[in-house]
Amino acid sequence: EYWFGTDNIGRDYWCQVWYASQTSIKLALIVAVGECALGITIGCLWGYVRQLDRFFTELYNLINNVPMILYMTLIALLIGQSFTIMSISLICFGWMVMARNVRNLVMIYRDREFNLASSTPIGRILIKNVLPQLISVIILRLALSIPGTIGMESTLSYLGLGLDINTPSLGILLRNARSYFLDYPYLLVFPAVIVSIITIT
Repeated sequence: EYWFGTDNIGRDYWCQVWYASQTSIKLALIVAVGECALGITIGCLWGYVRQLDRFFTELYNLINNVPMILYMTLIALLIGQSFTIMSISLICFGWMVMARNVRNLVMIYRDREFNLASSTPIGRILIKNVLPQLISVIILRLALSIPGTIGMESTLSYLGLGLDINTPSLGILLRNARSYFLDYPYLLVFPAVIVSIITIT
């Protein structure tokens, strides 16, 4: 009757695991799209507008030199824990990899003859001439962001710094299973297997 068994108070664990998976995947997709949009915008400006290069380089170095888990810990303790807060926080600190990749490629295509000779506005040049060259990198980064976000959410929730305890997620299930792992190892195994499958896929 209960394919994954039940938890410590008799609730169907099959339903809990798959409902938690939906929450984690939804969070990952929102963060991936947000990181993509913000990273592409900043990366294009960073790579194409020479006057902004130093500013964005210093901003990147400032943010990137501190581990993300410290930022997320401070946000969880000072602002709170919710789906919305975590989504916005991960986007705000996760755009850097996408922006750096886009910036490096934009700098390559920026000085091509057809761009230097063009008299159209910068926005039009970026959209028509540069962005089509970056599609493969953007798709790859978008795909890698999803398991990265799920891994970060699971880690933070396991430490009690992620989503609110009332929001079901794979990280929350892993955290709840700590107290019962020795007696009921399946409570930890099933969420861990789902996280692993999503990451590998």
